[in-house]
Amino acid sequence: MVDYPTPPHNAVSAPSLFPVPAMGAQSGVMKPPSGPILSAPRNVEAEQRVLGALMLDNEIFHRIGEFLTPDHFYDPVHKRIYAAAIGLIRREQLADGVTLKEFFETDGGLSEIGGVDYLAQLIAQAGLVAAAPEYARVIYELGVRRKLIEIGGGIAMEAARPDNPRDADGQITEGERQLQELAEQGSRDDAAKSFSEALREAVELAARAAKRGDKIAGIASGLADLDRLTGGLHSSDLLILAGRPSMGKTALATNIAFNASMAWKPDPASGGKKTLDGAITLFFSLEMSADQLANRLIAERAELPSEHIRQGKLDKSQFGRFLQAVNEIERAPLFIDDTGGISIDTLMARARRHKRRHGLDLVVVDYLQLVAGYQGKRYGNRVEEVQDVTKGLKMLAKQLKVPVLALSQLSRQVEMREDKRPQLADLRESGSIEQDADIVMFVYRESYYLDRAKPEEGTPEFEKWKVKCERAHNTAEVILGKQRHGPIGTAIVGFQPEFTKFYNLAYDHFSEQYGRPDSPQR
Repeated sequence: MVDYPTPPHNAVSAPSLFPVPAMGAQSGVMKPPSGPILSAPRNVEAEQRVLGALMLDNEIFHRIGEFLTPDHFYDPVHKRIYAAAIGLIRREQLADGVTLKEFFETDGGLSEIGGVDYLAQLIAQAGLVAAAPEYARVIYELGVRRKLIEIGGGIAMEAARPDNPRDADGQITEGERQLQELAEQGSRDDAAKSFSEALREAVELAARAAKRGDKIAGIASGLADLDRLTGGLHSSDLLILAGRPSMGKTALATNIAFNASMAWKPDPASGGKKTLDGAITLFFSLEMSADQLANRLIAERAELPSEHIRQGKLDKSQFGRFLQAVNEIERAPLFIDDTGGISIDTLMARARRHKRRHGLDLVVVDYLQLVAGYQGKRYGNRVEEVQDVTKGLKMLAKQLKVPVLALSQLSRQVEMREDKRPQLADLRESGSIEQDADIVMFVYRESYYLDRAKPEEGTPEFEKWKVKCERAHNTAEVILGKQRHGPIGTAIVGFQPEFTKFYNLAYDHFSEQYGRPDSPQR
């Protein structure tokens, strides 16, 4: 039985929920919120039964300790008793009426309800020890409800403040963050999976890959040589794509997002709620605006120079290709959020909201260093802030069970070496990025550096330079510097800079210049 007594008028322990505040008719000043006060739901008897049973049999803690914390108890004395008991049990000591007595002999709160004799009363009223887990679930449920009332009351109070520094969107984001934290704490579900369950998931993953023609288990990037190394983009993975300016990292990320979106097919068995192939993609573009990104996609799809599209220099044939590309892109489930300076908690909230409303299979962030840390948190330096961003992106990938592809800058030390192929140490604020990422890949175009190192014509160096230029023409390397679940290596792809388009190279081109295309290490 749940006890819902009406609190006294001046009670402050139970937060209030208010209706939408009314606006003053003349002054425009918010009226004080008013409405029904919700009492805090609690079941003191269930709390007593659990505490008594726990003191009788400490083994009960191993059945309730995963989800039940002291904060789930309503009575403050019961909170302290439970905290003291589980502290002893975790130290592998006995927690019963005798051992707990010394903790509470001078406790003023306990003396008001009978002193240490109250511990003996709890043991006497324990009832069936086997029923304690059911009582614990009741306590957990009511504790979560009280927290919901507290969060709801806080949201209402924040919304009613005329001097609130947060705008409405900021308040929504903060409310979502608090609710998400509550959802992640103390779940009653068993987080551990049996090994047989994990095996079934592995078999299902392999079966899906076998059924698909490309034999890719994850989301295909559309670049065959890259997918041979990675097996596609896998759910719950954080992938970092890094490169120096003008290497084409944004173009590569855009191509991958577009390829995945164009390949999207809903699973008929799920009524269209699940994805069979491809991906519903959310692209956070912090550097480029949505129309600039759209212009790139159209240029890539229609194979038209992007500057011609911007300047309107299209003949009749080109304009027809332009319209066809627009129609094809329009059908793709690709969403763009171009909010600049977005914080990691806002980004995570928007991604969760998008999954609820539209579904979500892939998140792309361009780029990591432009994402701010948590709102309201002070950071000693930028490295600490980037650590929070990368950990937040990894958490997002696990929560939503989608791959998160985040772009990253490289430090200038690349330019100081003769071989300018990037390495893990070149990542800016590299410690947390390298640690949290499941895959780190670099995009590298040798032609970029060759164009800027042209020797004098007629010299032996010039002839060697020409050979290198021919080899590197319209090609790029995607270097896997780290892969948690597979080999490292280099994927060779084609690149047309005028269209910002990455594409698959023919096998004869591979064998002639780079060796076998299925070689994991080149």
